[in-house]
Amino acid sequence: MTVTTLMTAPDGSDIQQVALENAHLSARILTFGATLMDLRLSGVAHPLVLGFDAVEDYVTRNAYLGPVVGPVANRVSGGRLTMGGTTHQLDQNENGNTLHGGSLGTAMLNWQLVKADAASATLQITLPDGHMGFPGPIDITAEYLLTGAGLDIRLTALSSVMTVCALAPHPYFNLDGSTDIAGHQLTIHADQRLPLKNGLPNGAPVPVRQTAYDLRNGADVPVGLDDHFCLSDNRTLMRPVASLQVAGLRMEVHSTEAGVQVYDAGAMDLPGLGLEGRSYGARAGLAIEPHPWVDGPNQPWRAQVDLRPNVPTTAHSRFAFTRL
Repeated sequence: MTVTTLMTAPDGSDIQQVALENAHLSARILTFGATLMDLRLSGVAHPLVLGFDAVEDYVTRNAYLGPVVGPVANRVSGGRLTMGGTTHQLDQNENGNTLHGGSLGTAMLNWQLVKADAASATLQITLPDGHMGFPGPIDITAEYLLTGAGLDIRLTALSSVMTVCALAPHPYFNLDGSTDIAGHQLTIHADQRLPLKNGLPNGAPVPVRQTAYDLRNGADVPVGLDDHFCLSDNRTLMRPVASLQVAGLRMEVHSTEAGVQVYDAGAMDLPGLGLEGRSYGARAGLAIEPHPWVDGPNQPWRAQVDLRPNVPTTAHSRFAFTRL
């Protein structure tokens, strides 16, 4: 484990990088955004995730390459939520809605490194009451742990007041080091999806059977994929969520979360800014984001995102790699 101070964050704190390693994997974690900035499998020359070469780009660009997003991942319609009869106006950072907790959500703040060893790092941040409009305070902890050929990410939230929280990791994966994810086979263990319009729910979950969204038996990553798949109607024990496979390598995703958003980076345009000077264009990677169903604060599935006073919730996801 190596900790390096890289630069000063906008709030004056030190942005640090933590290097983790075991016999199978190595990872670099950035305190800014609690970001997974690099992940490598022993014997594989290229990175498995997308990341910036320069730490400054994490601070100046809202590209969501690997951070923890929250306090509510994905979109909140109209940038509003109601709590105890009171309507809270949130930061509207995308077409009148709130995306990934607002313009200064957890992805765009510098967390504190509180513990680290050779194969794990724990980071913490407290969002004060009213941050981006959300009731609080909310204490958030992110733990990264290398276990064998797997990366575990545990995201825990705790508040003294009634509020909402739906944290998610936001890594983009590219398993063969190519310029795009052509040739990657995606499996999603979900028999329902949310119909979305402009990224927001347009009704109750619908079956994927006999549609282009039926990825239960694996298929090429559909072009234009930016959809939410429903795994259950509540948070539950760890179970298989998805797998991604390309010649010679497979990644299995397990999670406790009720759903998973999958996005093919169709709008990405980061020429020459990626790890090792790579250019990230359209479909450079695949984002796999386990979290509760979209727009939880304003939908019938509100219970998925409620954070009750003094009752911690933990979102646990695991990304495990196998050579074929």
